[in-house]
Amino acid sequence: MLKRRLSIDSASKERYDKWICENLREKIATFRARTVHAYIPLPAEINIVPLLKQLLSDGIQVVCPRALSARKLENRVLHSLSELETGKMGTQHPAAPDIFTGEVDFVVVPGLAFDSNRYRLGYGGGYYDNFLVNHPRAHKVGIFYPFQEVKNVPKEEHDVQLDEILTIGLDAVTD
Repeated sequence: MLKRRLSIDSASKERYDKWICENLREKIATFRARTVHAYIPLPAEINIVPLLKQLLSDGIQVVCPRALSARKLENRVLHSLSELETGKMGTQHPAAPDIFTGEVDFVVVPGLAFDSNRYRLGYGGGYYDNFLVNHPRAHKVGIFYPFQEVKNVPKEEHDVQLDEILTIGLDAVTD
């Protein structure tokens, strides 16, 4: 899946990423979310930076994960996309240690693969499952490219089912 993600042509990736951002924004508004947990994307992941900028502009609190040891996430309030630092596995998170410990309303979840039962295959650390189990009321949306769908994601007892998967065929996304 990592190789397939890297092989998307840039124009298709840009159109799809824009479609994802627009649809996430609508869903966040529909759920009247005031606190959104979202990742800072790696280059091959769906680029949600435009969404993050819009949420900050709209006054919605954005919380981003910082990977710690023992499969735990430290959740930091995002104040600016220009004030980031690099952490484990090349991921980025807010540099300021403004730790968020409250409830989140909406969670944008990345991953490598998903199935029709709304389970996801992450990067193997269990970070998101450990986080999601502690936020049962948050609406959990996985975002993926269409080719990341598999028949069945291998599941373990601790895996958390998402509320929905947001994806559409790349050919359906036009300018």
